[in-house]
Amino acid sequence: METRINLFEKGQKAISTLFGTNVYLKKSSIEKQLLELVDFRVSQINNCAYCLDMHSKELRALGETEQRIFGISAWRESPFYSNREKAAFEWAEAVTASTVPDTIYERAIAAFTEEELVDLTLAVTAINTWNRLNTSFYNPIGSYRVGQFG
Repeated sequence: METRINLFEKGQKAISTLFGTNVYLKKSSIEKQLLELVDFRVSQINNCAYCLDMHSKELRALGETEQRIFGISAWRESPFYSNREKAAFEWAEAVTASTVPDTIYERAIAAFTEEELVDLTLAVTAINTWNRLNTSFYNPIGSYRVGQFG
């Protein structure tokens, strides 16, 4: 895999646009910890080891428990998540699959304001983009440091 382009060395111009999205999302009224949980869940779906490493480290730095991190893939059956978190996971999964039925929209809009739901959707599309970039090109998995990208 080391013969592939190193995304952070050769793709700086392209990925700088995504960093702008991340700056915007940090100003969102959606809790930072919830955005990190969503990033982790979407990264599980997309099998992105680099992003799983990154977001697990960020979640731990925010005080997230191992039990909640490990349980995210089974969030529907787990009692560890709030209704808002569950609505976010369900929304993230539907957006990632490009299929958002009315029932999922109704649960999401009951848990989030309209602006927050737009921001959550932007966050989901951004992590999907990061996942695709990181699984397509070389990135040294395990090298991420908490707060490395701001």
